[in-house]
Amino acid sequence: INYIIYTDGACLGNPGPGGWAAIIFNKENDDRINKVGSEAITTNNRMELMAVIEALKSIPSNNKILVFTDSKYVINGIEAWIIKWKKNNWLGSKKTEVKNKDLWMLLDELSNNFEIKWNWVKGHSGDRFNEEVDRLARDEASRA
Repeated sequence: INYIIYTDGACLGNPGPGGWAAIIFNKENDDRINKVGSEAITTNNRMELMAVIEALKSIPSNNKILVFTDSKYVINGIEAWIIKWKKNNWLGSKKTEVKNKDLWMLLDELSNNFEIKWNWVKGHSGDRFNEEVDRLARDEASRA
Protein backbone atom coordinates (compact mmCIF):
# COMPACT_ATOMS: atom_id res chain seq x y z
CA ILE A 1 0.00 0.00 0.00
CA ASN A 2 1.43 3.36 -1.08
CA TYR A 3 -1.42 5.64 0.00
CA ILE A 4 -4.22 5.64 2.56
CA ILE A 5 -7.15 7.98 1.97
CA TYR A 6 -10.00 8.99 4.27
CA THR A 7 -12.87 10.83 2.58
CA ASP A 8 -16.16 12.41 3.57
CA GLY A 9 -18.84 14.70 2.21
CA ALA A 10 -21.33 16.89 4.04
CA CYS A 11 -24.36 18.93 3.10
CA LEU A 12 -26.42 21.48 5.04
CA GLY A 13 -29.79 20.57 3.60
CA ASN A 14 -29.99 18.10 0.75
CA PRO A 15 -29.69 19.88 -1.63
CA GLY A 16 -27.90 22.77 0.00
CA PRO A 17 -24.42 24.10 0.64
CA GLY A 18 -21.96 21.21 0.70
CA GLY A 19 -18.38 20.40 1.46
CA TRP A 20 -16.00 17.53 0.88
CA ALA A 21 -12.69 16.55 2.45
CA ALA A 22 -9.93 14.01 2.03
CA ILE A 23 -6.94 13.15 4.16
CA ILE A 24 -4.21 11.51 2.10
CA PHE A 25 -1.31 9.64 3.68
CA ASN A 26 1.69 8.86 1.49
CA LYS A 27 3.17 5.77 3.15
CA GLU A 28 6.48 6.05 1.28
CA ASN A 29 7.52 9.36 2.81
CA ASP A 30 5.11 9.67 5.77
CA ASP A 31 3.61 12.77 4.14
CA ARG A 32 0.06 13.87 4.87
CA ILE A 33 -2.11 16.15 2.74
CA ASN A 34 -5.57 17.53 3.50
CA LYS A 35 -7.73 18.44 0.50
CA VAL A 36 -11.06 20.24 0.88
CA GLY A 37 -13.63 21.93 -1.28
CA SER A 38 -17.23 23.10 -1.38
CA GLU A 39 -20.19 23.93 -3.61
CA ALA A 40 -22.99 26.41 -2.96
CA ILE A 41 -25.84 24.06 -3.96
CA THR A 42 -25.22 20.32 -4.09
CA THR A 43 -26.15 17.01 -2.46
CA ASN A 44 -24.48 14.87 0.15
CA ASN A 45 -23.88 12.06 -2.35
CA ARG A 46 -22.14 14.43 -4.79
CA MET A 47 -19.86 15.63 -2.00
CA GLU A 48 -19.02 12.03 -0.99
CA LEU A 49 -18.03 11.31 -4.61
CA MET A 50 -16.08 14.57 -5.00
CA ALA A 51 -13.98 13.75 -1.95
CA VAL A 52 -12.79 10.47 -3.47
CA ILE A 53 -12.35 11.94 -6.95
CA GLU A 54 -10.27 14.88 -5.76
CA ALA A 55 -8.11 12.63 -3.58
CA LEU A 56 -7.40 10.25 -6.47
CA LYS A 57 -6.60 13.17 -8.79
CA SER A 58 -3.72 14.13 -6.51
CA ILE A 59 -2.04 10.70 -6.52
CA PRO A 60 0.26 9.44 -9.30
CA SER A 61 -1.09 6.52 -11.35
CA ASN A 62 -0.21 2.88 -10.68
CA ASN A 63 -0.22 3.16 -6.90
CA LYS A 64 -1.85 0.83 -4.39
CA ILE A 65 -4.42 2.68 -2.33
CA LEU A 66 -6.63 1.98 0.67
CA VAL A 67 -9.74 4.19 0.66
CA PHE A 68 -11.81 4.62 3.81
CA THR A 69 -15.28 6.16 3.53
CA ASP A 70 -18.42 6.08 5.66
CA SER A 71 -20.54 6.30 2.49
CA LYS A 72 -22.28 3.04 1.56
CA TYR A 73 -23.38 4.90 -1.59
CA VAL A 74 -19.74 5.22 -2.71
CA ILE A 75 -18.78 1.68 -1.68
CA ASN A 76 -21.83 -0.03 -3.23
CA GLY A 77 -21.66 2.17 -6.32
CA ILE A 78 -18.00 1.54 -7.13
CA GLU A 79 -17.91 -2.13 -6.13
CA ALA A 80 -21.26 -3.37 -7.46
CA TRP A 81 -23.72 -0.99 -9.09
CA ILE A 82 -21.30 0.56 -11.59
CA ILE A 83 -20.85 -2.76 -13.39
CA LYS A 84 -24.59 -2.89 -14.22
CA TRP A 85 -24.76 0.84 -14.96
CA LYS A 86 -22.03 0.60 -17.57
CA LYS A 87 -23.58 -2.51 -19.10
CA ASN A 88 -26.94 -0.68 -19.29
CA ASN A 89 -25.45 2.50 -20.79
CA TRP A 90 -25.62 4.39 -17.46
CA LEU A 91 -29.27 3.62 -16.85
CA GLY A 92 -30.37 2.53 -13.38
CA SER A 93 -32.81 -0.19 -12.45
CA LYS A 94 -35.76 2.12 -13.26
CA LYS A 95 -34.36 2.71 -16.78
CA THR A 96 -33.60 6.34 -15.94
CA GLU A 97 -30.16 7.94 -16.09
CA VAL A 98 -27.99 7.15 -13.08
CA LYS A 99 -27.89 10.03 -10.60
CA ASN A 100 -24.51 11.77 -10.50
CA LYS A 101 -23.51 9.99 -13.73
CA ASP A 102 -20.89 12.66 -14.45
CA LEU A 103 -19.09 11.96 -11.17
CA TRP A 104 -19.47 8.18 -11.40
CA MET A 105 -17.92 8.22 -14.88
CA LEU A 106 -15.02 10.31 -13.61
CA LEU A 107 -14.50 8.09 -10.56
CA ASP A 108 -14.60 4.99 -12.78
CA GLU A 109 -12.00 6.46 -15.11
CA LEU A 110 -9.72 7.57 -12.26
CA SER A 111 -9.98 4.34 -10.28
CA ASN A 112 -8.79 2.35 -13.31
CA ASN A 113 -5.37 3.99 -12.81
CA PHE A 114 -4.85 2.40 -9.41
CA GLU A 115 -5.14 -0.78 -7.41
CA ILE A 116 -7.75 0.27 -4.84
CA LYS A 117 -9.13 -1.53 -1.81
CA TRP A 118 -12.39 0.12 -0.75
CA ASN A 119 -13.21 0.08 2.96
CA TRP A 120 -16.40 1.15 4.65
CA VAL A 121 -16.00 2.66 8.10
CA LYS A 122 -18.94 3.35 10.39
CA GLY A 123 -19.39 7.11 10.72
CA HIS A 124 -19.20 8.76 14.14
CA SER A 125 -17.87 5.59 15.76
CA GLY A 126 -14.60 6.95 17.09
CA ASP A 127 -12.33 6.30 14.08
CA ARG A 128 -9.88 9.20 14.48
CA PHE A 129 -9.40 10.05 10.80
CA ASN A 130 -13.04 9.50 9.85
CA GLU A 131 -14.02 11.96 12.60
CA GLU A 132 -11.42 14.45 11.38
CA VAL A 133 -12.42 14.26 7.71
CA ASP A 134 -16.08 14.60 8.75
CA ARG A 135 -15.23 17.79 10.66
CA LEU A 136 -13.28 19.18 7.67
CA ALA A 137 -16.18 18.46 5.27
CA ARG A 138 -18.74 20.05 7.60
CA ASP A 139 -16.52 23.13 8.01
CA GLU A 140 -16.36 23.48 4.21
CA ALA A 141 -20.15 23.09 3.90
CA SER A 142 -20.76 25.82 6.46
CA ARG A 143 -18.38 28.14 4.54
CA ALA A 144 -20.07 27.46 1.15
